[in-house]
Amino acid sequence: MADQGFRRLLVCGAVVLVTCMGVCHSDNKDDRKSDPQLPEVDLNGYIVYCPCMGRFGNQADQFLGTLGFAHALNRTLVLPAWVQYHRHQIQSVQVPFDTYFKVEPLREYHRVVTMEDFMKTIAPIVWPEEHRIAFCHSPRRSTTGETDKKSDCHAKDGNPFKSFWDTYNVDFVGSQFYSPLYFGTQSPHEMRAWRERYSPDDYPVLAFVGPPAAFPVQEHHVKLHKYLKWSDKYETKAADFINDNIPDKPFLGIHLRNGMDFKNACEHMKSTANIFSIAQCVGYRNEFGPATYDMCFPADKLVIKQVKAEVKRIGAKAVFVATDNDDMITAFSKQMKTVKFVRQPHPADPMLDLAILGQADHFIGNCVSSFTAFVKRERDTTNKSSSFWAFTRKREKEEL
Repeated sequence: MADQGFRRLLVCGAVVLVTCMGVCHSDNKDDRKSDPQLPEVDLNGYIVYCPCMGRFGNQADQFLGTLGFAHALNRTLVLPAWVQYHRHQIQSVQVPFDTYFKVEPLREYHRVVTMEDFMKTIAPIVWPEEHRIAFCHSPRRSTTGETDKKSDCHAKDGNPFKSFWDTYNVDFVGSQFYSPLYFGTQSPHEMRAWRERYSPDDYPVLAFVGPPAAFPVQEHHVKLHKYLKWSDKYETKAADFINDNIPDKPFLGIHLRNGMDFKNACEHMKSTANIFSIAQCVGYRNEFGPATYDMCFPADKLVIKQVKAEVKRIGAKAVFVATDNDDMITAFSKQMKTVKFVRQPHPADPMLDLAILGQADHFIGNCVSSFTAFVKRERDTTNKSSSFWAFTRKREKEEL
């Protein structure tokens, strides 16, 4: 139980009082006009977290779940930086959320604030340094090799944990283990248990070591992708690339995962079909057909055959290829001599790949890839067509 005097937020008439710090801020809009430096403090509390699992596709999946979790608890979600890993750099790089996505559309669904704004204006009031507690499900083993003297979340052990929190000069003075609670946002009982155990009066900020959401994204959170809109910068970059490199339309967009690392991951499908983002194809209950190895790592011959079929079907003049390995452009060009094949110059910006794929007249992606899953969700929100390597939904087959 937190100290009952710890930053209890009270409403005294029109005044928000943070008692432990002796700071009062007017909640009167007229006062805010005269002093724009006064921050809006959410009496329902905040959720802060490190998106410390995987690369962007995984982070995006868990972002949607965390957004749903914040909504269910009625706490403001602090939008974290996206964690990126650059070649030849040991520590991760944190890219502010709004570099890639607009903030305002998210507010149509729930209250949000960027991590940068939160740390600058709100954290000094509701989350002072001496009261920063890390939340994790259960004690985590230290990665330093030292013998633990006490149970701890070790919130800053390892990469990207340390580099993420260090970006915002955050250190933790203690740990809170929330087991046996989980992130079941569809369970009123579970959400009530969170509110009762961690009231915003006693815990204004829930700071999670990792995302408070499942991977892959749960079915009921997929629809939240409609609030994720590209920033003006990336909308412009995508439009400029398409105009400069794909003047003739329509164009097909494809995503290839054909590196050795992904091939090794696909080997797990021989023992379990429930892997990564496979649900986007087979469904969350396998209602659309069985998972196969070819869906994860299709043969080059199959890929060429599908590209040829889609180029013919939509009359594509160009094909944009996004990949982290072999773009197959030489092989494609031999088979389709009148079609222009395009990819970004190396090194490619994967976020720009995503934005361009979202604009294609048709898209073919990988059933297992969370990168593909992001594109598919975006295209679904704009009613653009998509398909997958080596997979046709069972119901679609029955209709043919």
